[in-house]
Amino acid sequence: MDPVSQAALGASFAQSVAGNRGRQVTALLIGALAGIAPDLDILIRSPHDPLLFLEYHRQFTHALAFVPVGALFCALAFFPFTRSRLSFRQVYLFSFLGYATHGLLDAGTSYGTQLLWPFSEQRVAWNLVSIVDPLFTLPVLLLILLAAFRKRGSYARAAFVYAVIYLTLGLIQKQRAEDAVQVLAEQRGHVPVRIEVKPSFANRHLWKTIYEHDGRYYVDAARLLWKMELLPGTSIAKLDLQRDFPWLPTSSRQARDIERFRWFSDDFLAVSPQDPNLIMDVRYSFLPNHIDPMWGVVVNRPSIEAGEHDAHVEYQAIRNTNKQITEQFLDMLF
Repeated sequence: MDPVSQAALGASFAQSVAGNRGRQVTALLIGALAGIAPDLDILIRSPHDPLLFLEYHRQFTHALAFVPVGALFCALAFFPFTRSRLSFRQVYLFSFLGYATHGLLDAGTSYGTQLLWPFSEQRVAWNLVSIVDPLFTLPVLLLILLAAFRKRGSYARAAFVYAVIYLTLGLIQKQRAEDAVQVLAEQRGHVPVRIEVKPSFANRHLWKTIYEHDGRYYVDAARLLWKMELLPGTSIAKLDLQRDFPWLPTSSRQARDIERFRWFSDDFLAVSPQDPNLIMDVRYSFLPNHIDPMWGVVVNRPSIEAGEHDAHVEYQAIRNTNKQITEQFLDMLF
């Protein structure tokens, strides 16, 4: 989730045990910094391997098993600045509570988090909340600031409880979105092989829905307020390497890179309608019922034909929003 949300939730948990005295501000700072510390994994990159960051972002630093170690690194960094006011044990406690919230909050989004590393490489994604959600973040932020200003831990505890309740209620919206998929599929005479639903950007009533049927992905949207409103979209053929890239040797590095990207994307892959060499992640688009790539990998045919089987694919992030797309999204949202 976004850094402000991560910092606010981490601070709320640390402040909840800090008591009502002068430790509230210190707990806020330590909890907030520890709450965003796992995202330092974005520094793990390679100029030679464009997909390395996909494998390591939300990996070991976000795992439940790594929380005691990550908290220790944070405490060692923070203690020199707080030793006159707090013991190392107290600094470690605040760091542990702040750090522990990060992976769980990320798992509540749709991106995928390796919570069970090193025992499993499964990317946990509960699809309960958007990566940015003001209705989640702003109340938590307000309450932790009140806790620090008034030196009362009850505000921080209220912030943490609010966050947990908000995330839990996302299960209701998620179930409604899954019901919407079933309605659409039945109307079309389809039997979904699998279903994916997730809230669209910065809200939790406009959902993107995806289901697979007969080798195609069907992408639609559902507006879930007092009643369910379906917003039909479009469909696209599921990626088939033998059909879509018959010239690509299965032993080439690009073919192996595609399999790495398949793991990251939970196999929701298709060839972009805009670029026949771009393999896109169907799960993401700015308009929830559209198929517009936000990122993907570009397969380089000339390098294969030149015998360069060790060349990597090119990772490509695409930001093609404009005023018209933004207005369409706001129309769908409201």
